Parts: sequence; C-alpha cells; structure tokens
Amino acid sequence: MHRRSFLQLSLRLSLAATMAGSLVGCTQKTPLKTGVHPWIGYETLYLAEEFDWLPESVQLSKGQSAKNSISGLLSGELDAAALTLDEALRVSAGGVPVRVVAVTNVSVGADMVLTRPGITQLSDLVGRSVGVELDGVSGVMLLAMLDQAGLSTDQISIVDLPVSEHLRAWNEGVIDVSVSYKPIASRLEEAGAVRLFDSSQIPDTIFDLLVVRQEVERKHPEAVADLVRGHFRGLRHLVRNRHDAVYRIASRQGVSPDAVREAMATVMLPQLAANRRYLAPGGRVESVAGRLAHLLKNEGLVEVVPDLDNLCSRDYLPRGPV
Repeated sequence: MHRRSFLQLSLRLSLAATMAGSLVGCTQKTPLKTGVHPWIGYETLYLAEEFDWLPESVQLSKGQSAKNSISGLLSGELDAAALTLDEALRVSAGGVPVRVVAVTNVSVGADMVLTRPGITQLSDLVGRSVGVELDGVSGVMLLAMLDQAGLSTDQISIVDLPVSEHLRAWNEGVIDVSVSYKPIASRLEEAGAVRLFDSSQIPDTIFDLLVVRQEVERKHPEAVADLVRGHFRGLRHLVRNRHDAVYRIASRQGVSPDAVREAMATVMLPQLAANRRYLAPGGRVESVAGRLAHLLKNEGLVEVVPDLDNLCSRDYLPRGPV
C-alpha cells in the first residue's frame, strides 16, 4: 500500500497559510507525521489512509517496529505515534513529554511468549536464548513473565532485537523463545513455535495508544483532532464491515484472513465511551502508567520516572458521529 499524495492541495494550503500570517498562526503548514507499524490495534490508521479518511494534516510514517516510532519521536522526526503505554513512558522518560490522546486497543492475549516445543513450563526458560525487543512492549511482557515464574533476567540469555527480526532469528536457531505479537507471532507459530504465556495473564497492563509530543500538541491541536478522528473512522469500518476489513488487513500484513480474525479476538477495541473512561483524570491509563513507570525504572529500562501529571487528554475525542 502506497501513501497517497496530496501535493498540489498541500502547496495551495501552505501558500494560503503563509499569506495569512499571524491571523491564522495555528494553521498546520506541514502534516502531523505519525509513526505506525504492523499491529492489529493500529490497522484502523491504515484503513483510514486507504479510504482517504486522513486529511492532508496527517501523514503516516510506516516503520517495521515500535523502535522506529520511539526513535522518531525522540529525534523530533515524528510528531505523533501509535505506541503501547510503556513505550510512551520510555519516550517521556527520554526527555520528550507526550500526551495520550486515544486508546486504540487493550491486549487480552495478543502479546505472547512463543517457544520451541520442548519448552513446556516457565521454569524451562532457564538458560534459554530469548528474543525480546527491550525498548518495546516485549520488555514489559518479559519482566511480567519472569516475575510470575520467580526467575530473573540473569537466568536467561537475552537476545535484544526488533520483533520484526524474530522469525529470521528463530529459523537460524539464534533464539529458542520469542516475546512477540501478531503478525510476526502467526508466522512463528506456522514455523512450529508454541505459546507459553500471553497478555491475558497480565490483564489491563498493555494498552495501545495514540500519543503526540506535547510541544506539537500545543501548536497544532486541529491536526491532533484529525488524527484521532481518522482512527475512529477506521475503527467504525473495522467493526461494521468486518469481512472487508479482515481481507484488507490480511493482504497488507501478508497473513491469512483466519490469522487476522484470531488476532482480533485477542484485543479489545474501545469505542468512544470506553476511551472517555480510560483517559479520565485518575482513570485506568494513568493508574497503570504509574505502576509501569516505576517497574521500568526499577529494572533499569528508563533512567527516571517521567512526569505523569496530565498524561492523558480527552479533548481530541470526537464529540459527534465520525
């Protein structure tokens, strides 16, 4: 799928904004560059782009893993991104405060630990090579799993690499265990991997979000609202036109429609009412963020606990039909 180009219209609007000067100082001159990577919870954005539901004020920047989005936000190359809550906390701890403006999904089994068939219980992980993207949500999954098993990171051999590279590492015998998610997890299962642990065993821990750099949010609130509205339009299609959406997603991800349906069964896709509850002051996202931030700090995955005041905003959620 190629990104659609609106060059001529962009040039016209950019020229108009320049001529208007300070009278329209909040006009978006360049698109809100939004990082996204393959994941069932972010397919709403791909669908929104495919159906032209993302206006010219929003541009998707497509990477292969969360690491691309995290580095883009930290470097300033990206304005916004689709990330898990722990990944958003890493960005804020890295000195780039972000605002959570939407919850795209809650993992209820979609994030998982896959192993060679001979590994049948958590205690079997001792001495095994474990592929994990420490800078992404995989790191949180790994820590939660080890905590339940009563194990430490010193008892396993960590192979830190992006989830997108796990299948290659598996096939080459580099790793015995993969801490991953769909669609890579589906391909690993096709290669013989067996599920040992998943996010249904750590409920209300892994939230997927739309986050925006706070500096950008203040300057371009209209573009942020456009991004959030695009997500909800994509979500509406995913819910109301499931058959069409499944085949589009399967084609884009290179997996079977059945694999997409299976992945969708492992996430909860919150609608507007649920988003308002999740993002409320003192709501679930803020409370989980507090616990995760201290976990990341204690495990040395971040140097400081970021400021969590006003982490979430409900201001950009659509107030009417999308």
